[in-house]
Amino acid sequence: MPEVRAYACDDKTTQFHPTTVTIPEAGPQDITFEIKYAGICHSDIHTAREEWGPAKFPLTPGHEIAGIVTQVGSDVTKYKVGDKVGVGCMVNSCGTCEYCQAGEEQYCVGDGGTLWTYGDDAQGNPTAGGYAQGFTVNQDFAARIPDEIPFETAAPLLCAGITTYSPLKRWGAGPGKKVAVVGLGGLGHMGVQIAAAMGAEVSVISQTRSKEEDGKKFGATDYHALSEEGTLENLRGTFDLILCTVSADDLDYSGLLATLKPMGVFVDVGLPENPTTLHLAGLVIGSKVMAGSQIGGMAETQEMLEFCAEHGVHPQVELISGEGITEAYNNVVNSKVRYRYVIDTATF
Repeated sequence: MPEVRAYACDDKTTQFHPTTVTIPEAGPQDITFEIKYAGICHSDIHTAREEWGPAKFPLTPGHEIAGIVTQVGSDVTKYKVGDKVGVGCMVNSCGTCEYCQAGEEQYCVGDGGTLWTYGDDAQGNPTAGGYAQGFTVNQDFAARIPDEIPFETAAPLLCAGITTYSPLKRWGAGPGKKVAVVGLGGLGHMGVQIAAAMGAEVSVISQTRSKEEDGKKFGATDYHALSEEGTLENLRGTFDLILCTVSADDLDYSGLLATLKPMGVFVDVGLPENPTTLHLAGLVIGSKVMAGSQIGGMAETQEMLEFCAEHGVHPQVELISGEGITEAYNNVVNSKVRYRYVIDTATF
């Protein structure tokens, strides 16, 4: 198996260093591609710092990946050498269960379930993610990146993009709907752009007004700061849909639910480290819905990329070198990135 340059950390202190990793040879249904850009998702940090449970080290994370196809297997029909492709959070599934058949591979209940992009392969062997210069994947789990999307911004769409697109589409963001996006970070700034492109009237609910100018630039018509007294009380009964992108344990969920109209929907894509509490009366009164959302299937991921290409939607990114990953992790945790770090793998 070929070796490629990569960056890895050896323990949960997440001090990244140069290394090499092996990637599989392309099988008949596989493509191998040269990774050009890899986004840093907060999920990478949670995983590497063992905040969601034990990790296997050394660890090369990364599930926001964009690159150029360099090799195709003998039975590959979807891609050719030179194509721009991306890989997100998953790289395989059983293909036969009811969810796979419905195009929702992220919920696979077949043998082995959904195979995530880094961690272990189907045999339990450690695998590397996108902080590397090469990747091999089944052709069905790669997405085509349209030329209209600036290539250096494409990688975060494979996670942050689909994570926000899927619930906004499912819960009907569009003309005549008032949508609030809670948090204006890596996910939130995508949610604002996508909801606005869908035709909704978008508001941002953030802790402070430090990002208000950016929020308006991304397509929000209103901006509200939780640090200001009476903010949620003044918004009672305002929104049809709330997309919550933050992972704070102390978020005022009851207060946010009260800002929904009757039959409104609060959908969460953040993953707080600790359990939260909620008075169910906030749902019963007004017949409101509280939902979660994961990512999307491969067909919806491709649909999202085409939507973003059509509407000129893409992340605002800061390009960094491999040597900058350790500092970038700390900056993400401290909300110092605007709005997604993307690793330029040519620096490895």
